[in-house]
Amino acid sequence: MPTTTLSQTLVPLTTITFPEIALRTRDAHKLRGYFGELFRQHSPLLHNHLEQADGTGDVKFRYGYPLVQYKVLGNVPTLVGLGEGATLLTQLFLQMREVQIESETFPVLSKHIRHEQVPIGISDDLIEYRFETLWMALNQANHRDYRNYTEAEQQAQLKRVLTGQLLALFREFNLWLAPHERIMVRLSVDERTTQFKNQTMVAFAGRFLTNVILPDGIGLGKAVSRGFGTVFNVQ
Repeated sequence: MPTTTLSQTLVPLTTITFPEIALRTRDAHKLRGYFGELFRQHSPLLHNHLEQADGTGDVKFRYGYPLVQYKVLGNVPTLVGLGEGATLLTQLFLQMREVQIESETFPVLSKHIRHEQVPIGISDDLIEYRFETLWMALNQANHRDYRNYTEAEQQAQLKRVLTGQLLALFREFNLWLAPHERIMVRLSVDERTTQFKNQTMVAFAGRFLTNVILPDGIGLGKAVSRGFGTVFNVQ
């Protein structure tokens, strides 16, 4: 753990898009399955966040914020990598020659890559973001609490959850708040349902205000690597 607080940093971000291939938003997990298997030998960041346990043949999950995320945004297949994931996607970019979704193979006639250094951290101002894809805020345990709460309590819970998710993102990049700093969040979301692993799950659409600087296109919440919770700055 660092000995000094650092509440803002620059992080490598790589975004790869396949503009000539049209998919549905719910196909994002199929993108992850395809590329995760194709490049399985390269890094556990790419394939379900699993690592081989030394000498046992068993597997274990890589916990932490997903550094490679698979999305379909505006029908365009999109890969987003942060930190180590950004470097990894840049290295593999030239090897991406086709995309296979179930039984259909799409030749990659063109693909676009953008690599940049983006800020993450605390801002002096409030910034508004929208969820481009549904935000899956709740896990099994806090979903039970959510259902028993009043509307005001539900909003308070969602605010705590989002704050915790922002802090988890900070920890991934060794950001630590100074004693006088705190994350501020104001949510404006509506409840939706979505299918996830063949189950109906509660998710949320809408916007939020916060004093946190976030790069466009990254995700917050559960199932980020499958494209959920993608945020964009509201200009």
